[in-house]
Amino acid sequence: QVQLVESGGGLVQAGGSLRLSCAASGSIFSINDMGWYRQAPGKQRELVAAITNGGRTNYADSVKGRFTISRDNSKNTVYLQMNSLKPEDTAVYYCKADVSYWSRRTDYWGQGTQVTVSS
Repeated sequence: QVQLVESGGGLVQAGGSLRLSCAASGSIFSINDMGWYRQAPGKQRELVAAITNGGRTNYADSVKGRFTISRDNSKNTVYLQMNSLKPEDTAVYYCKADVSYWSRRTDYWGQGTQVTVSS
């Protein structure tokens, strides 16, 4: 089993910054893609940013130029640096990891962390 523990959410004023972290632990041989998703009230969960184990990144258009995803493979941790936050960034943010263990690949999700941006 694998656990993903997120941290770093909170309340911030528009224009401010937050840094989210997500650490994976448990039965892990390697972690393939890692990503951050968010879900606002009444909306579907959406991809915010993703990163391969080689460091290639992908961002939603709405966050390009403001958010940066990175990872530390030695710590099985993914980060999301969020700058120039807007009220529309308010959501619960979830991390996801595509984990390999023996011949199995499984997606795991974190419990979510609330990000609230006030205007």
